[in-house]
Amino acid sequence: MTNTVADLMRRNLLDVFNEPDPERRGAAIAQTYAEDVVWHEPDGVVRGREALAERATELRAQAPDWVFHPDGPVSVNDDLGHLGFQCGPAGQPPVATGMDIAHCKDGVIIELYTIVAEVGQPS
Repeated sequence: MTNTVADLMRRNLLDVFNEPDPERRGAAIAQTYAEDVVWHEPDGVVRGREALAERATELRAQAPDWVFHPDGPVSVNDDLGHLGFQCGPAGQPPVATGMDIAHCKDGVIIELYTIVAEVGQPS
């Protein structure tokens, strides 16, 4: 089965960053990203699948009750994907919004950019 750009964008948000179980998150990471993925996130640049997994685990530990929700549909242009998101404590209004933009190749994400804004601030 070939992963579409839209599949990868949803998996990135929901199966990786929304997944509390480390084993399921690890399996999703292996299916979603290239081994040498580069992730540009608000706190720096992360290189490689293993480093991405470590950083995702750190972020989950900082806000274990937070959940991510897509904020609209996935947009695709050739090998680029975009998905807006909202996040915050489960059952509460969102605390932050943002977007992921990914460059995909051969059924995996090779480069990911995450932009985050607090609610009430321009994104």
